[in-house]
Amino acid sequence: MGYYVSVESDVKLYVEDINPKGSKTIVFLHGWPLNHKQFEYQFDVLPAMGYRCIGIDWRGFGKSDKPMSGYNYNRLADDIRTVVGVLQLDNFTLVGHSTGGAIAIRYMSRFNGYGVSKLVLVDAAAPIGFTKETANNFLKETLNDRPKMMQDVTDGFFFQYITKPFSDWFFLLGLQAAGWSTAAIIITLRDEKLYEDLQKILVSTLIVHGVHDKVIPFAQAQELNQKIKNSQLVPFHYSGHGPFWEERDKFNQLLRQFIG
Repeated sequence: MGYYVSVESDVKLYVEDINPKGSKTIVFLHGWPLNHKQFEYQFDVLPAMGYRCIGIDWRGFGKSDKPMSGYNYNRLADDIRTVVGVLQLDNFTLVGHSTGGAIAIRYMSRFNGYGVSKLVLVDAAAPIGFTKETANNFLKETLNDRPKMMQDVTDGFFFQYITKPFSDWFFLLGLQAAGWSTAAIIITLRDEKLYEDLQKILVSTLIVHGVHDKVIPFAQAQELNQKIKNSQLVPFHYSGHGPFWEERDKFNQLLRQFIG
């Protein structure tokens, strides 16, 4: 079922709550500039196996409200904390992909990982996001021809072959965001760093990263693995930036094993 959670007086986030009576809860944080629907191929499988799967669209993206401000890691983590509180979630696994991984890391450091028993970072945009050059290129395109920017993102995202219909679907996920929120996150990815957050992560952490990732290099996963104490790194050898789709069977099985 889908519903809205108020995180500020004039900002509501869209939450997709699948199999609410499931025995173990997984909260999914999507990447930029997508929304919770990127995890369709997890939501098809995991709830049927008894898991409660919660997808949250961050402010500015998907079906959530799109205010002009609040696109920094602190505020985005605060939004997630509010949702966790309203839904009274506890002992859940937090899964963050790309920028969602960065938000998950900030959530862990800012709130002592409130309610989180295990953390999964999927091709996380951490400890840094975009280089200045990449960010400025994306920013220019976003403000002048956002559909072209989204097509470029789609074209560079996957290592595996994608069909034209899949490419079209993925492209449209990105266009559901607002232009201003899409641009604001690019600036956050360029300017914010997460080095100091990593030592504050104390829960068991699974790091998944596509070896062929052109968006966030595999070397960053290795750095996270070194700096997060209780972490393990699993390389996905046939994936780019989207192992949750490119090697979905392996990804879903690994998630199940890790959660237990």
